[in-house]
Amino acid sequence: MRVSVALCTHRGERYVEEQLRSILAQTHPVDEVVVGDDASDDATLAIVERVAASTSVPFVVVRHEPALGVAANFADAIARTTGDVVALSDQDDVWHPERIATLLGALEGVDLVHSDAALVDGDGRPLDTTLLDSLEASPWERARMADGGALEALLRRNLVTGATVVLRRDAAVAALPIPDGWIHDEWIAMTCALGGGVRLVPQPTIDYRQHGANQIGVRRLDVRQKLARLLAPDSGAHDRKALRAASLAREAHARGLGTAEQRRVLDEKAEHERRRAAMPSLRLLRVPTVLGGVVRGRYARLSRGPLDVARDLLERR
Repeated sequence: MRVSVALCTHRGERYVEEQLRSILAQTHPVDEVVVGDDASDDATLAIVERVAASTSVPFVVVRHEPALGVAANFADAIARTTGDVVALSDQDDVWHPERIATLLGALEGVDLVHSDAALVDGDGRPLDTTLLDSLEASPWERARMADGGALEALLRRNLVTGATVVLRRDAAVAALPIPDGWIHDEWIAMTCALGGGVRLVPQPTIDYRQHGANQIGVRRLDVRQKLARLLAPDSGAHDRKALRAASLAREAHARGLGTAEQRRVLDEKAEHERRRAAMPSLRLLRVPTVLGGVVRGRYARLSRGPLDVARDLLERR
C-alpha cells in the first residue's frame, strides 16, 4: 500500500528536521509527505524545504496564513494526501524505524491502528514512562482498544493520540469535515470505531516529545494534583463535552455511522453530557441528577465511573 504522511507544523524549527529524517528512514518507505504549515514565522518552512530537496520522496508543502488551527490543519493535510493509508505526524516527535511496518501489519481488518509512545523530554531523553501509562489506561481499556471494543472505551474518554495513528485514507476522508469542538484525532478515532474498527498496538512506535510548548501533550498527575483538579472550578469542560456528544450523535445519524443500537447509545451519551453540563452550582442539588446517572449505569458506561461521579458532586461551579 502507498503510504502518505500528513504532518502539521507551527513554529517547529527546533525539532522538525529530526522528525522528518526519522520519517524518511523508515524500514517500510513512505511514498509522500504532505506538510501543512500554520503561519510559522520562524525557519520551519525553510527546514522542510531543505529536507524535501534532499530526498526523492515527493513533498507537498502548504502554508496557511492566517493559521487554521490544529484540527483544520490536519483535515486539510489529510484531504491533500493520495496514498492508500495516511500516517499522522506531529512536528516534534521521532518515529521509531519500524513504525510504519509495524502499524501496517496491524491494519488488516480495521480502518485505524494506533500505538503506545515512549515519552521523552525536550532534548530526547527518556522519561521512563509511556503515553498510555501516563494516561493511566486500565487493563480493561487497553484490552477493549486492542480487541475490537474501542467504541466502549472511547465513549468514556479518548485514548487515541494522533501522533501514533496510521489509517486507511478512505476512512480518514470520510470522517471530514471535523465538527466544532473536536480535535482531529479524537473525531477520526470515533468515526473509525463506528465504522471499520480501531486497533491498539501496545508497544511504543514513536518518541513522544514533551517540551512544555506542546499544543497537545500529556502529563501524569500526582495525588495532590488529582485532588486539586477534582475540586477545581469547571472551566467550561462540561459544556465542551456536551457540545461534542451532541455533534457526534447528530453526525452519526446524518452520516449513517454505526448500527442503530450504537446510534441509540450515542443519543444516550449526548443526554448524559447535557445533564452533567446543566447541573446547578449548589452541590446538594446535584445529587438527584448524579444518582440518576449512576442508577442508569451512565457513569459506568459513558463516563469514567466513580471518578466522574466524584467530580460532578465536588467540583465548584
